[in-house]
Amino acid sequence: MDVEKQDSYLEEWKNHEACAERMLPIIGRLYRDHNIVPTVYGRTLVHCSVIDVLKAHRFARLILDTELSVLETFPLLEAMDRLDLAPARVDIGKLTVKFKSLGGSVPVEEFIGSELASINIGRVALRDEPQDIVLYGFGRIGRLLARILIEKSGSGEKLRIRAAVVRKGGADDLLKRASLLRRDSIHGQFNGIITVDEEANAIIANGNMIRIIYADAPDQVDYTQYGINNAILIDNTGKWRDREGLGKHLKSAGIAKVILTAPGKGDIPNVVAGVNNELITPQESIFSAASCTTNAIVPVMKAISDRFGIVHAHMETCHSYTNDQNLIDNYHKASRRGRSAPLNMVITETGAAKAVAKVIPELAGKLTGNAIRVPTPNVSLAILNIELGQKVDVQAINSYLRNISLDSPLQNQIDFTNSPEVVSSDFVGSRHAGVVDSLATIAQDNRCVLYVWYDNEFGYSCQVVRMVQKMAGINLPNLPN
Repeated sequence: MDVEKQDSYLEEWKNHEACAERMLPIIGRLYRDHNIVPTVYGRTLVHCSVIDVLKAHRFARLILDTELSVLETFPLLEAMDRLDLAPARVDIGKLTVKFKSLGGSVPVEEFIGSELASINIGRVALRDEPQDIVLYGFGRIGRLLARILIEKSGSGEKLRIRAAVVRKGGADDLLKRASLLRRDSIHGQFNGIITVDEEANAIIANGNMIRIIYADAPDQVDYTQYGINNAILIDNTGKWRDREGLGKHLKSAGIAKVILTAPGKGDIPNVVAGVNNELITPQESIFSAASCTTNAIVPVMKAISDRFGIVHAHMETCHSYTNDQNLIDNYHKASRRGRSAPLNMVITETGAAKAVAKVIPELAGKLTGNAIRVPTPNVSLAILNIELGQKVDVQAINSYLRNISLDSPLQNQIDFTNSPEVVSSDFVGSRHAGVVDSLATIAQDNRCVLYVWYDNEFGYSCQVVRMVQKMAGINLPNLPN
């Protein structure tokens, strides 16, 4: 009996593995030819391996409390491949669950044709020409932005990363920067092939030519001489945060818009993608993507405020150390940050509470906050202690946030986990702004405490790219409705 059981498990695995292998060329074809992004409950299947596809399906059990098999989703994916679809994000997990609920009363082709009728209109170009992107700075965020933008190049008609502007470090500068893009101690190897073109001083990543341009100031580059026009420039140096400083980028030929990957000062719009996108208007040319912590907590705070009301809240973040801190004790202009980052927990200030109030004006004067830098290199935790406008219990809070993470305008920002074993390293590479740890939720009377994990590097970079997509007019509908 044990031998038969062992054989059955292995045979089942082989069948699922073979099915996932058959899915990969269809996923690739849909993405390259139609700009269709297949997902399973928010987990993208584009550029995934066989194991990644199987794990995305396995994840669904945390949402559905039942298994979701590739054997069930494959027929729907095949039916999609036979249609002539316009660009969209299509959740084949949700479609499969809906199809199964019909009990086989409708053929697969008819079901898919009906569900995707709004986009079964033929291939449509997202833009007349690709949107040029320039990275000003090529550090932690800059290189992760490059990875994401390269991954999203798709058929080549959407976002096109063209250049990275840096200060030259030495004779082997190009090779070292290519190596840093290729290998990352936290996020692993680059998913693809990287070469260099020394004559053009460029990095070639999965066919994307990224020129490395050397400059000491924002207004010293003529981007048009590199064929770059009407570009969105992402300043991830953090050196200039006001309109005067960031406005210098606009004096360089070829640059049309600027995004700062840090909180902006003065009247610069601070945008949290998915929450206050209405601030992105054609009339404005300089934007801030706020901070990683602001992006992590604003969507959750917005969801809670809309449903339960917020009287007052205190946020505390356990934030991974950053390049701004010292490896060993040394002088630092800020209090405490001069102490060794890998050896200490360091209490420091955060502007996230004020930033939240800027994004959600109804919370002005209702928030306080502080931060503790902790000896981990990535992934942070926001602890939200909230006094609500009504009495709640844990189940009500968690059920609501779970539903928001699955099917709402904030589903790309808020993720949800109910695993009793997750720790910070499990969220490296999370594409969401924040992940609600439901088993840590506390609620009593009109108070609750929420724990929100966030990859302060990669998750934040994904939010920045969502901003870029909005600015470039690339808005993929999410299906099923």
